[in-house]
Amino acid sequence: MTTEITSPNKKFEDIKHVQENGVEYWLARELMEVLGYTQWRNFEEVIMRAARAAVQSGQSVDNHFARISKMVKIGSNAGRTVLDWKLDRYACYLMAQNGDPNKQEIAIAQTYFATQTRKQELLEQLPENERRLHIRNEVKNENKQLHSTAKKKGVSQFGLFNDAGYRGLYGMPLSEVEQRKSIKKGELLDRAGSTELAANLFRITQTEEKLRNDSSIQGEESSRRTHFMIGGKVRQTIKDIGGVLPEHLKPEIHIKELEKEKKLKNKIETKKQKLLRLK
Repeated sequence: MTTEITSPNKKFEDIKHVQENGVEYWLARELMEVLGYTQWRNFEEVIMRAARAAVQSGQSVDNHFARISKMVKIGSNAGRTVLDWKLDRYACYLMAQNGDPNKQEIAIAQTYFATQTRKQELLEQLPENERRLHIRNEVKNENKQLHSTAKKKGVSQFGLFNDAGYRGLYGMPLSEVEQRKSIKKGELLDRAGSTELAANLFRITQTEEKLRNDSSIQGEESSRRTHFMIGGKVRQTIKDIGGVLPEHLKPEIHIKELEKEKKLKNKIETKKQKLLRLK
């Protein structure tokens, strides 16, 4: 059962696109196949039903469904313009709810988008310390994946590779960031707040995806340039939306202190539960 759910879910992640501001979206023509549809006209009916459901829920359709057009090749260097839709996670969730319930792909999509939407809602509701713990753990896991992908590209000097990403995002080498924030060497991510961690998470995941998908990137220099470039794009996005640049964000209490605090709270709660059961 687990294998059946995990594999198709990976398909949703594989066709997911991420804008420079971190917003996720899916393209309807790519989503159509994953949801088990072969004819565009039938899939458009699902899109329309989902859009009507959004209206009935008091949502603005334009915030979730964006109609776009793109050029596709039809042979002999000729092309034609086709209609497509740019869909956010909520739109995809509504489409899964309004698709053919007899399709196994629809059932899987309902589970995937409902779960992911709920995860995001819960994350947004978490206190700052809980968000920090959650995002720091994601950063740790995604960094491992980035290093694995970079190694396949020929990277062996990971200190220089990592520093390239920091220089792009922070506008200075890691050592200068640590000095500016008055933190110890190697503490940057463990002392970062949730906003700073999220910026680094975006840098890491987008670099990993670029390295994995671009066959022209090979070797130390090319991989470092890519990491620096993507870090710089994340930095520019922060500027464009009027955010605070990461080097200006104050350091927080070390993440290990939060982990200790959480373990202590869990122990106290466990003891309380045991006492209640004894009563």
